[in-house]
Amino acid sequence: MALLTFIGAAQEVTGSCYLLETRDGARVLLECGMHQGRRDDEARNRTPFPFDLRTLDAVVISHAHIDHCGLLPRLAREGYQGPVYATESCCDLLELMLMDSANIQEKDAEWENKWRARLGKPPTTPLYTQEDAQKALSLRRGVSYGSTVEVARGVRVTFHNAGHILGSAVVEIEIHEQGRCRRLAFSGDLGNTCSPLMRTPTPLSRADVVLLESTYGDRDHRDNQETLQELADILEQAHKDGGNVLIPAFAVGRTQDLLFYLGRFYQEGRLPQQTVILDSPMAARANEIYLRHTNEFSDSDREYIRGTGTVKLSEWLPPLRTTQSVEESMAINRIKSGAIIIAGSGMCTGGRIVHHLKHNLWREECHIVFPGFQAIGTLGRNIVEGAEKVRVLRQRIAVKAKVHTLGGFSAHAGQSQLIQWVGHFENKPELYLIHGERTKMDVLQAALLDRLAWQANIPEPGEQIAF
Repeated sequence: MALLTFIGAAQEVTGSCYLLETRDGARVLLECGMHQGRRDDEARNRTPFPFDLRTLDAVVISHAHIDHCGLLPRLAREGYQGPVYATESCCDLLELMLMDSANIQEKDAEWENKWRARLGKPPTTPLYTQEDAQKALSLRRGVSYGSTVEVARGVRVTFHNAGHILGSAVVEIEIHEQGRCRRLAFSGDLGNTCSPLMRTPTPLSRADVVLLESTYGDRDHRDNQETLQELADILEQAHKDGGNVLIPAFAVGRTQDLLFYLGRFYQEGRLPQQTVILDSPMAARANEIYLRHTNEFSDSDREYIRGTGTVKLSEWLPPLRTTQSVEESMAINRIKSGAIIIAGSGMCTGGRIVHHLKHNLWREECHIVFPGFQAIGTLGRNIVEGAEKVRVLRQRIAVKAKVHTLGGFSAHAGQSQLIQWVGHFENKPELYLIHGERTKMDVLQAALLDRLAWQANIPEPGEQIAF
């Protein structure tokens, strides 16, 4: 008999964290993600861990997005010294993601303390530091797709391709105790089958308990070709309007998708802009990691790129410029027209995109393209939902630019894809919906009952189940 506790990402999108305990005393933490969104949500990242980290045998990470791994440095700072298991390419991305996150934590604390000093308030400390991130990174243990590793006594883990971002995994956990084998399948974040570069998520057929993400459980994404045509139309209209195109994008995953599509447009003679700027040193480094793992790309997209005769990103998308320094980033704001500017963060909660919004959001000739999910409480969500004015860098800015949402570019599976993937399981194991807003979970729960005659459960935060 094993016990599973839903610590995070229960009736919410971020903060992924689950504790698995066996009767034989093994304790494995599945995910250690950061809460993102509203100020209250982010404040939860400082609350004490609801478990004794000294008794943990291992941590297992599905992929390198911060809402799945972002609290690993804090875990290490507070004394965890055990292994952290992830796929090999995920381990590469973890270094990029956690060091960047630690740098943000340090800079945010520095900025906050300047204001606190003026108000006579005591200083704050960063959630964690780059030194803490290095401690966490020293614990990484890379595992290849399809290989099985024993992470604790009687607990074996196999990573399968989830098709979400590079190195993303469906996590299959086998618990062997007292002559029995129980299986837990964790979807992680399942990829959109229309996403470029990534492979189709690997289906599984056997489990006793399934944890299924539900980020887009309430709807399907638009047809991929329709979405690409919409993006092409937006770029053409922005060219005619004489403004810039701003695209807030996650440095890992979404940016690589966008560069692939913009490169296709260029190769096909359909890119009107003369300048594409990637204003994200982190995304530029992620590009290098992706190019080291092209064996994980889908066969069709790898063949398409090879067929164009390009071997470098500079040949695939010649108008591309990348920035490194803050000065180079600031210089972009002198460009008033003809540029596509891709920058993070993807939900506009910070990063360089915020500065570009300050200089372009109020301009009617500009276009803002949101290619991904915007969590409740984020600046991106407020803009998408039609706010006439928003607060950017402590200033109220009028939203005059044309705003577009391209749901077809999501790296998450849509409702039908989620149902199709989970439908491969035989005998309808216990099913729990996670990683989604409650309203979206309710819709997916009803759809599963209607299409598969399968009653899914929606766990409460902190709920425990035995299996």
